[in-house]
Amino acid sequence: MEASPVDVMRLAVREADRATRLVHRAREARLAGERMPVAPRAEIEASWNRVLRNGVDPEKSTHSVLLEPDEIEHRRRNSTLGEVMPLLGDALAAIADASQQIMVVTDVEGRVLWRQGNTGVLRRADDICLAEGAAWSEESTGTNAIGTAIAARAPVQVHSAEHFVRSLHGWTCAAAPVRDPRDGGLMGIVDISGPASTFHPTTLALVGSVARLAESEIRTRHLESIDRLRSVAAPMLCRLGGRAMAVDAHGWLAAVTGIPPVDRLPLPKSLQPGRVWLPSLGMCRVEPLPGGWLVQVSDGAVDNPPRRVVLDLSRPRGLAVNVVSPVGTWTQRLSPRHAELLFALALRREGRTASELAQDIFGDPTRTVTVRAEISRLRRHLAEVLAHRPYRFGEGVEVEVIHPEHPGDLLPHSKAPVVTAARSAR
Repeated sequence: MEASPVDVMRLAVREADRATRLVHRAREARLAGERMPVAPRAEIEASWNRVLRNGVDPEKSTHSVLLEPDEIEHRRRNSTLGEVMPLLGDALAAIADASQQIMVVTDVEGRVLWRQGNTGVLRRADDICLAEGAAWSEESTGTNAIGTAIAARAPVQVHSAEHFVRSLHGWTCAAAPVRDPRDGGLMGIVDISGPASTFHPTTLALVGSVARLAESEIRTRHLESIDRLRSVAAPMLCRLGGRAMAVDAHGWLAAVTGIPPVDRLPLPKSLQPGRVWLPSLGMCRVEPLPGGWLVQVSDGAVDNPPRRVVLDLSRPRGLAVNVVSPVGTWTQRLSPRHAELLFALALRREGRTASELAQDIFGDPTRTVTVRAEISRLRRHLAEVLAHRPYRFGEGVEVEVIHPEHPGDLLPHSKAPVVTAARSAR
């Protein structure tokens, strides 16, 4: 008689329990320097060998010093995985919740940046420091799916006694690396973890499939962003003489003229607008574009900065800033907060300190941290026309503000003192 699915599952559980007991005996023998009665899986044995060489204590606690909240947020903002967290949540977190597990996403160092899933398991995960900001590399926590996937650069499942540190024997986990589809570099790890009783042999295939889905989404987003940048840059390059190219923030090429095309232009980590030496091109002038940079190889006549900024506040749903540069005009859409900040700077051409801007926007001069963060985001695209110390539009930059037809329609949802005062004055 054919076995029912329930019978098959029970058999699988019994086999898993038997395998766990054998692995436990193998681990004890390995730690004692004795011959193992049965060899663990190759990837597990390789990991045990690595952590033994690194001097990891098998009886150690898995607790680590957590990253500060500001550092976690910084790493999230600088991780491309943040762009696909909604996808990962839809594809994996709900399944993890239903199966009494949690989804964990880390950076390339094994630091936990996000976690979602079953509430009860999240509380249990705190007991082993599987928390946001915690370290889960092999060097810090021994054999575990996250750290071993980083070390092996391959998907891996680690169950119960396969964990090197004894306090993790009550857990099962499966993890897969997410690689940058542009250059193959490691971007981070996607993991599902839960109590050992939630082990299922198909979990690894599920996590691997979701990792590939995330890579596909990142590839699609990259191509779309390059297309948007190309649509802005191509007309400018057509009007330029000499050698120039448009690249995204990471140096990936969108358009080029007068230079043999390359896939990627190496950029300094702290690239700023203006004159800069690039090893592959020599002295260049760099200008910001929406989503990237315009790079002109200096042939003697590319040192004129943008001369005019038009802040368009005429339509509440179409807030934008137009920048007129020597090679053309480009437009950056604005959030309401960024529109408030630029409006304040347009009114106060002499410049504003962070404290003064905090008073202008929030009516509270102590909110300087928020102001500095928002201005920093603005300057990613407008650094060529925005100066700092104090914050202001640059010297020689003409600034025009296009107001709505009726004064009361000026940023109608804004409560910023600088805006409400302008509504009353007009």
